[in-house]
Amino acid sequence: MHVKTKLFILFAAVMSAAACNNNQTAERKLTGNPKIDKLKLPDNFNVDHLYSPGDNKEGSWVAMTFDPKGRMIVSDQFGFLYRLQLPAIGDTTTKIQIEKLKIGADTSSKVTMGYAQGLLYAFNSLYVMVNHNKDDKFDKGSGLYRLQDKDGDDNFETITLLRELEGEGEHGPHSIVFAPDKQSLYVIAGNFTRQPETSTFRIRTMDSTDNLLPMIKDPNGHDQISHARGGWIAHIDSTGSSWDIVASGFRNPFDMAFNDAGELFTYDSDMEWDFGMPWYRPTRICHVTSGAEFGWRHGTGKWNPSFPDNLPAILNIGQGSPTNVVYGGTAHFPDKYKKAVFAFDWSFGIIYAVHLEPKGASYSAKAEEFLSGAPLPLTDGVIGPDGAMYFLTGGRRLESDLYRIYYKDNTENAAPLAAVEPTELQQQRRKLEAFHGGPKAGAVEAAWPFLKHEDRFLRFAARIAIENQPVAEWQAKALQEKDPETAILLGVALARQGKADVKNALITHLTSLNYDKLSESQQSDLLRAIELTITRLGEPDAAQRTALIAYLDPHYPAKTNNLNRGLSKLLVHLDAPKSVEKTMALLESAKDDPEEQKTATASQDLIMRNPQYGMDIANMLAKMPPIQQTYYATVLSQAKDGWTPALQEQYFKWYYTAFGFKGGHSFLGFIDAARRNALALVPKDQFEKFNIMSGDSLARSGGADVAKVQPKGPGRRWKVNDATLVIDSGLHNRNFEQGKAMFTATLCSSCHTVKGEGGVAGPDLTQLGTRFSNRDILEAIIEPSKTISDQYAATVFTLKDGSTITGRLVNQDDNKYYVSQNPFSPKDLREVEKKNVSATNNSTVSVMLPGLINRLSPEELRDLMAYIKSGGNEKDSMFVSDGKLGKK
Repeated sequence: MHVKTKLFILFAAVMSAAACNNNQTAERKLTGNPKIDKLKLPDNFNVDHLYSPGDNKEGSWVAMTFDPKGRMIVSDQFGFLYRLQLPAIGDTTTKIQIEKLKIGADTSSKVTMGYAQGLLYAFNSLYVMVNHNKDDKFDKGSGLYRLQDKDGDDNFETITLLRELEGEGEHGPHSIVFAPDKQSLYVIAGNFTRQPETSTFRIRTMDSTDNLLPMIKDPNGHDQISHARGGWIAHIDSTGSSWDIVASGFRNPFDMAFNDAGELFTYDSDMEWDFGMPWYRPTRICHVTSGAEFGWRHGTGKWNPSFPDNLPAILNIGQGSPTNVVYGGTAHFPDKYKKAVFAFDWSFGIIYAVHLEPKGASYSAKAEEFLSGAPLPLTDGVIGPDGAMYFLTGGRRLESDLYRIYYKDNTENAAPLAAVEPTELQQQRRKLEAFHGGPKAGAVEAAWPFLKHEDRFLRFAARIAIENQPVAEWQAKALQEKDPETAILLGVALARQGKADVKNALITHLTSLNYDKLSESQQSDLLRAIELTITRLGEPDAAQRTALIAYLDPHYPAKTNNLNRGLSKLLVHLDAPKSVEKTMALLESAKDDPEEQKTATASQDLIMRNPQYGMDIANMLAKMPPIQQTYYATVLSQAKDGWTPALQEQYFKWYYTAFGFKGGHSFLGFIDAARRNALALVPKDQFEKFNIMSGDSLARSGGADVAKVQPKGPGRRWKVNDATLVIDSGLHNRNFEQGKAMFTATLCSSCHTVKGEGGVAGPDLTQLGTRFSNRDILEAIIEPSKTISDQYAATVFTLKDGSTITGRLVNQDDNKYYVSQNPFSPKDLREVEKKNVSATNNSTVSVMLPGLINRLSPEELRDLMAYIKSGGNEKDSMFVSDGKLGKK
């Protein structure tokens, strides 16, 4: 067997394939260019690889726009702006012309404008959303800038700061888009960006978390600079003098797009570290209406999507890292794709075509995998003036590329879509939205009837319209309202906008409703209204507390997980006498909803697209945590009274078991934080007993991922020749502990074992150093797709609906394929109906991304190689100096 084939067998994971590669049809031929051949596209679509900025030391590009002359302007995430003149589709002789933009008093050594995560050419100006705090390399701080060429010399000599923004980085200020009226702009920012002070806003927000679940912030510190209201969207004029906050409560959406009906959509992120927790939410497509709130808050404070004071996603997609959003309306694509919103996922290298269908005052949506590849870290994309889609890859200093997608020869489907009229309910929603943004005559009367409408988006718009009016105009009427649906939503509004002196009257009014005659969704909304009354207006007095317990306790436990979450949270917070006993009974027997299980298991299709995120998913699915039980355990961590010795033992033993489950990076940290909160409430003389019983030894032994050592760098884009020179220069007096830590930090341990430690998804590497040269080992790490053994290639199943499924083909019969997708649970097989499959192919790309060692400094790389070559033997001569063990 060829040495490189042997080497790959040692390095490849059992299912070494990226999920979307080599999915070729008869219409699309392999080109021999791996940057193109790794991409999967629908039939009759073509893709050109246009440029690689890294080849010319031009950085990693993350933002793009076109100017009126058809030239593309792009930004390096950590550097300059560039302008490109691109060859036409089919032109194979003209080379790309590229120039660094001259801006102001430009010098070749200093960035005068760049570091942008949003670019837009509009109003004869280039708008630049800078995402970077001032330093010695760049004297412009984060904010929105307007660049103008007033003397017509094709250079931007005028730089105007329209609005300074507080926030930077991957959760800082992001994109800018043209408004449908062509007279204004919209800007979007992530949750590390403080909402700008403005007198105009369509939703009256506070920094209140509005959640009685015990607050636990991300145990790894990620949320520490997040702002309570989360990411936001603002509507501004061309001069940046007027800012109107349109929506908030996002985590970190990068971009947004309007469809032909003038409706706004964005693609918001999850926090992948929260994977497996009850408050985790998949990446999702949001229909952003006026005054919208989407409920992102720190840690455990995230709102349930069912809460009436936030809006749900119109589509949950799954794990990923959302970046670009663009509407296909001007593309020379078939109508199906012209009408689609395209959503980009950086982590797993997928462009989703999100197909929208009007549904009431909003939309329903389905996602089709339009383009995919691995690795393919998608950043930005636009529809060009020629009707083709242009997109970038890069970010985080990764290798960056510019591509173009077009249908056939790009001459078909050039006609624009016909104008789309909003549905009747969408038009009604817009009429209600006209009352947003401040007091307006007739708003209360116009909105009131729609508070009980069956359409959730209409109810939301009506409530926001009322909340924007002086409370004195509607408070008394709200407290007299007899219709249950209307009364509940007015209770939400009054809790959010009223004064503390209305608290008792509001509690009395809400508890006068006949709970048994309410629908399940109305009961859920009522629980939320009571919760908001407490979080916004203050704790109830003794009499009101007694009244609330008497009202709620007979209905607990309920028949559904969702209602039990609301009831348990309220009753434990209120210290109801039986709340601990009832909640512990639920903790013992709770089963997760099928929808939550479906959301998790659907993620298995992503395992092989990205080893960093995919292995986390695989780990979790192999030891899936009980989500509903985790919720109850977190609720009970605030319970002071109602415990018996038996209940306390049962409760704390649950934590010991929970440390054996797998979730995202912060899962065990959240579990341990809830455990410690509960321990703080036990008598001091029993603390040690329950501390040991609940798994303190497991928490301290590194069960939680928070203690993992990360590379210090500085890293570099390692090439085989450069890395080989470093290692061949000598491996002596190496640091064993650091080498072992780098084996984990570079994700080797996720799949491979050295001396009995590590993952079991791939072959044991303990004997690797005795068989192969430094260069062979480094080539397998740096260029893992160079040689792939058929023994370890996964199969890509292309389904007739355009989607793909990837995994190791374990067995098949006349009707089905049996596919193993999770390397951590290889016996869990997915059944794929053969009648639904249009093609099967072996992948040509490894699941192990190139560049996993790029965060390592030369010294860290030496330590890693010493650890691998020694087979994990700390007494090896590479760790010995002058007869003594080397550094530990």
